[in-house]
Amino acid sequence: MKTESNFQEKALGLMQAAGLDPTGKDHAFTERLSRHLPLIHRLFGEIYASHPEAESQFYQLLGSLIQGYQNREKSLRQRDEEKANKGIWFLSNQLAGMSLYVDRFCGSLKNMPGKLPYLEDLGVNFLHLMPIFESPAGESDGGYAVSNFRKVDERFGTLEDLIALRKKMHNQGMYLMLDIVLNHTSHHHEWAQKAKAGDPYYQNFFYTYDNRWIPNEFDETMPDIFPESAPGNFTWNEEMGKWVMTVFHTYQWDLNYTNPVVFREMMENILFYGNLGVDLLRIDAPAFIWKKTGTTSQNLPEAHTLLRLIKQCVQVATPGMALLGEAIVAPTEIMKYFGTGEFIAQECDFAYNATQMALQWDMLASGETRVMLNAQHEILQKPYGTSWITYTRCHDDIGLGYDDYMIAKAGKNPFQHRKFLKEYYSFSGDQWMSPARGALFSSNPKTGDARISGTLASLCGLEKALIEGNGPAIDQSSQKILMMQAHSIFLGGLPMLFYGDEVGYTNDYSYQNDPGKSYDNRWMHRPVIDWEKVNRKKVEGTVEHQIFAGTKKLLAIRKANGVFSDLSNISWMSPHNIHVAGFIRRMGNERMYCLFNFSDKAAYLTWYAFREQGEGAQKLVDHWSGREFMIGPDHEHLILEPYAFLILEPK
Repeated sequence: MKTESNFQEKALGLMQAAGLDPTGKDHAFTERLSRHLPLIHRLFGEIYASHPEAESQFYQLLGSLIQGYQNREKSLRQRDEEKANKGIWFLSNQLAGMSLYVDRFCGSLKNMPGKLPYLEDLGVNFLHLMPIFESPAGESDGGYAVSNFRKVDERFGTLEDLIALRKKMHNQGMYLMLDIVLNHTSHHHEWAQKAKAGDPYYQNFFYTYDNRWIPNEFDETMPDIFPESAPGNFTWNEEMGKWVMTVFHTYQWDLNYTNPVVFREMMENILFYGNLGVDLLRIDAPAFIWKKTGTTSQNLPEAHTLLRLIKQCVQVATPGMALLGEAIVAPTEIMKYFGTGEFIAQECDFAYNATQMALQWDMLASGETRVMLNAQHEILQKPYGTSWITYTRCHDDIGLGYDDYMIAKAGKNPFQHRKFLKEYYSFSGDQWMSPARGALFSSNPKTGDARISGTLASLCGLEKALIEGNGPAIDQSSQKILMMQAHSIFLGGLPMLFYGDEVGYTNDYSYQNDPGKSYDNRWMHRPVIDWEKVNRKKVEGTVEHQIFAGTKKLLAIRKANGVFSDLSNISWMSPHNIHVAGFIRRMGNERMYCLFNFSDKAAYLTWYAFREQGEGAQKLVDHWSGREFMIGPDHEHLILEPYAFLILEPK
């Protein structure tokens, strides 16, 4: 690749050829490109310098950035400026999200505008639409097996419907989040079809091999992602006469990012999404995008280099779009997706706080906070300027993705503790007294690993209580649901509800009758919304009303208090009671104590827990109940009822 001065001269030539006006209307873009260009060149070179097409692909990449900018409509450029003027716009406490499947939520994209008032009433202004681009029925993996990155699947509507929805959302002050699947395509994608037909150019878009020598080398160290439904990492394709890497499912072909053409093509898709008006782009499975024999082919340094390169390119062409890395990995690995070294806060803007999500469920089952607290020294390393997606559950399974040493430090046997959790949440488990009704997903009999499926409500006991007609159990389950949501909403980050949870949807077992879904029990927590049931939220005394009104109030409390902006302003209180999780959010002289009793019994917390903060408060006001508490002497206690929570502000 050329020297720095040469590539900068070539970049200037590309801008001139594109007719850009660097001193006029295009000044902001040309300044961004000039500022980021040296780093784009360096990162690209770290990956592709030795590739024979490196230089030509680099300049084509610059052309793609220029084209991406030129395709950006005026309203989106103005939105970019507005976001920039806010500083780091996505740290605001004013944002509250919901993740949903369009077809299961309301049928189609055409129907979505009519549901925006419902979401606004709840307090949601940030929508994550689960995968909506073309994906083959029966082989879609919930939309993550994409056959066309630029065509909305006809099941949901059209690209024009999506753009119309986005425009309406933006006009109403709402934000849009979509997915891009970087790791793989459907085997029905045009690239895969051409590879099957024997085109070597497109075969090089994937990992394809004539024999098992190299696949066997990969398999020695690569784990199975779905050992039950899709064991192994390679699939024989008869049409092509080759083995192809299929890490997730046989119908999902892994893209070969050692080929710079693949990177450029996918970068153009990213910019296409940015120009659709996406505010936050969720990059699916980034941990897997670089493969190397002798490794697990997960979380490799080259994957991080590619993500940093993507971030630099986005900042140039579509700067108002933030990036979310969907890396559901160990706590120490998650932190790396925010960037390390000179790239701190310059890789992914968001990551899922999957560790804390799983630890909430640990606390709910065990009634104790010790394992959770043992993880905080790692979670709190998140750098300023980045944020979490905080959630109680999402479309995926619940993995117990925290380290064994965290369990051992709590005085528990890691194997036995994980076994207890799986049994507690599994309907077929041995914990027959458990109120939870879930199922194990992707159980691996060799390792004992398994994840958990089930809705928030069913895992909190509501399904069982409703079946039994147990009034007190119904009330307690509803309280658990709100406590779990409150913990996520006030923790720090962008809270992301999962559709149906706001009205207490229990498991939907109809997936068992659908051949395209029956093998995947995660569909039990992806319900088809019955709007007559949802409208019960208007009827006082119903479960739907209690949970909807409670969730709405939680979001309103968050938006009313700037202290809940994600300013890396959280600290954990001393564990004076192992059943009570307590953290403090601070901003200037403001502070808020957030307390959660994860026990089914009343919990007693010494008043010294507040006095030891050394801030001289005498009275606390609970934003949830409106109650006031005078801080008493150290030998007296604040009493939290079973599964109660308090959002306390000193007065």
